[in-house]
Amino acid sequence: MITTPTTTLVVEHHVAWITLNRPDSLNALNPELRWQLSQHLDEVETNDDIWLAVITGAGDKAFCAGADLKARALLKTASRAQLDEVKAYEAATRHIIERWQFPKPLIAMVNGYALGGGLEVAMACDLIIAADHATFGLPEPTRGLIAGSAGVHRLPRQIGLKPAMGYLLTGRHFSAQRAYELGLINEVVPKAQLRATVQGYVDDILRCAPLAVRATKACAMQGLDHPLPAAFEKTYPEELLRRKSADALEGPRAFAEKRAPVWQGR
Repeated sequence: MITTPTTTLVVEHHVAWITLNRPDSLNALNPELRWQLSQHLDEVETNDDIWLAVITGAGDKAFCAGADLKARALLKTASRAQLDEVKAYEAATRHIIERWQFPKPLIAMVNGYALGGGLEVAMACDLIIAADHATFGLPEPTRGLIAGSAGVHRLPRQIGLKPAMGYLLTGRHFSAQRAYELGLINEVVPKAQLRATVQGYVDDILRCAPLAVRATKACAMQGLDHPLPAAFEKTYPEELLRRKSADALEGPRAFAEKRAPVWQGR
């Protein structure tokens, strides 16, 4: 386990479990937390032994309540050294919302409030599993802001224009059940079943060849930018890599031999 002042990272059995660890602030995003999450995602992306990641929040009140507005307000009276520290964090951060082609599966395990930047983090993941007490929303306009970390762009793409505008223009919150009805999240479950449900998705992904999973994600996500015929004809480097991999041979061989495949991720 790697523990920092704002996060924890546990890697086991090819899975990175990342926890946003500021429960007293509802896991709000301050510059250090954004940077630390960026560092963990760099590790997930570059470590061949990590095949997927799960992101959650500490405690049972919040996944992430968005930007730390209190910390932002304090910058007006911050010292030069404090401002330099913030700038250093920002310069070294590649935020999750800007990782447009992150290669490995990301699961958001939403255990409470996912508001503002917290919802934007969740929407940047491939799967969202939420406890039934979770609450979602992009309330930035009620604070004189906009959901500028791609929330204004991702929400319409993920739930449709009219429902999205209903929430974007009003700052209204919505329940986990409503998020499920809108297709924003994959499952809503009782709080006590959240970890087990996420583990079920993790186990199923691990039963698949990691390069096949990455190629599938790349084809699905990148293909959305093209008309269907063009998406079908497009060459995807991730798929070319999969075709030449040892795992591409292992899958059919294991099927023919009536045994479970042993994936190597290469």
